[in-house]
Amino acid sequence: MQKRTFTLFCLLLLSGCETTRLQPQSEDVRLRWDSAEQFKTCDEKGVVTGSEGSWYSFWFISNEDLTEGAINNLKNKASERGANTVNLYSPQSFSTSVTLMGNAYHCP
Repeated sequence: MQKRTFTLFCLLLLSGCETTRLQPQSEDVRLRWDSAEQFKTCDEKGVVTGSEGSWYSFWFISNEDLTEGAINNLKNKASERGANTVNLYSPQSFSTSVTLMGNAYHCP
């Protein structure tokens, strides 16, 4: 019984190791690392956060995939708010996940 429970636990653990997929409507969302773009003519849509990884999944997912998943998550959330541009803050440093934050805008 313990072996069956352990196997089920491992399968559930590994099932959560897929990274966030980019939604088709999010493909055109641009990410900016600086304030060079003029946001005066843009409509602010609020702060968005994209994150990927957890205390157990970072063992099974590469840093590159964690970062890509966080970017996809951020773009999906921005798109849901009607934004097409995100001005990113400095990345948050965690040892088991990747988290990105920024202001979302809809720009002409």
